[in-house]
Amino acid sequence: MKAVISARLLASTEARAGSRPFEIRDRDLRGFILRVQPSGIRSYVVQLSRGRRITLGPVGYFTPTQARERAEKVLGNVAHSLPPLAGLDPDEKFSLKKFVEEKYSPWLEVNRPRTAAYTLGRLKRCFGAWYSRKLNEITTELIEDWKVGRFAEGCSASTVLRDIATLSAVLTRAVKMGRLDDNPVRRVDKPKIDRRPQVRYLDADEEQRLRAALSARDRKGRQQRQSANAWRRDRHREPLPTLPYFADHLTPAVLLSMNTGLRRGELLALTWADIGMREKLLAVRGQSTKTGDTRYIPLNTEALETLRRWRKQNLRSDRVFPIRTSFKTAWASLLEGAKITKRFRWHDLRHHFASRLAQAGVPLNTIRELLGHGSLAMTLRYAHLAPDQKREAVDKLGGALATPEQVAEHRIAPTTPTLHR
Repeated sequence: MKAVISARLLASTEARAGSRPFEIRDRDLRGFILRVQPSGIRSYVVQLSRGRRITLGPVGYFTPTQARERAEKVLGNVAHSLPPLAGLDPDEKFSLKKFVEEKYSPWLEVNRPRTAAYTLGRLKRCFGAWYSRKLNEITTELIEDWKVGRFAEGCSASTVLRDIATLSAVLTRAVKMGRLDDNPVRRVDKPKIDRRPQVRYLDADEEQRLRAALSARDRKGRQQRQSANAWRRDRHREPLPTLPYFADHLTPAVLLSMNTGLRRGELLALTWADIGMREKLLAVRGQSTKTGDTRYIPLNTEALETLRRWRKQNLRSDRVFPIRTSFKTAWASLLEGAKITKRFRWHDLRHHFASRLAQAGVPLNTIRELLGHGSLAMTLRYAHLAPDQKREAVDKLGGALATPEQVAEHRIAPTTPTLHR
């Protein structure tokens, strides 16, 4: 089979794995081949002569455009009696790899220590195929081709935008350090995303079911602990600590999240020293926040009482929630018990907190400060949940409009357009 090896071909059914391995030869570049294995692994191959081939790399590591450029380089080397791979992986002083390893990575470790490992991992995962390129070889056209390929793979606009922003941060740093004249990402057309998407929060019935499921879970946990301790006492074994309030950390974590809007990372980083019971104030330290700024959140009655009870039950740790994993398994089981079928993530507890504040008429800037948003633009997604002001504005027009009853009773004649001949 012959076709143009491109992002569109990779996304089509023609390039999907079957029961047997097969190859697609490029229609425009002779010797450039896409090989597809039954396992789903797809690779770019260059055929130099009969029985002589070189594998350039797997799909995903190179884009079709990059693989084509490398294939042309290999075929050109062979035509000029050079080693096939000559010049493909130059160790250039100003290559992207060199800059990331020697300049950008140390800068991240000092200035963005909390997210450095994640950023470097994302950078290598998305743009590792470009590491051998010089910085000035990363062009707007190259990034645009990469963007088209990502959309062809089914990536969302928000994911592509985050990936582009990761690369842009590197190139901006290179410009500031005099390694690059201009950042080519500035000329890339950014994917359009919805800045005010619909947020998921619990309605009154869902919240009631969630709270009931938490209570039932804690009750069951206490009963199981009592039964276990009775069994241990009968066998003259040391009993386990009693559970006066909660089965484990899940209920305190959920209730605190619903009443403070903390991110999961901020929640897990909390220590008892961050909580002022007397002042009724919770401090979110800058090293655990996205913006790097410490913020303070007042504790309402439910949050304060939950923390007091959890403190009595959890005296052995300086951390409020001494766990190293997420709440994934327990959270999924809780939602199932509460019969919350519509997708509701742990992060949506943060949306629930903000949504309830907006519905109560709390100003958006106050919500922004409580959530720790860097700008009001992020908080505007909750603006539609406070409709009273908009309704009042529209209702001001009511005095100038006729009601259907008035029209029906002919007390006010309905307005009709005047036709000018």
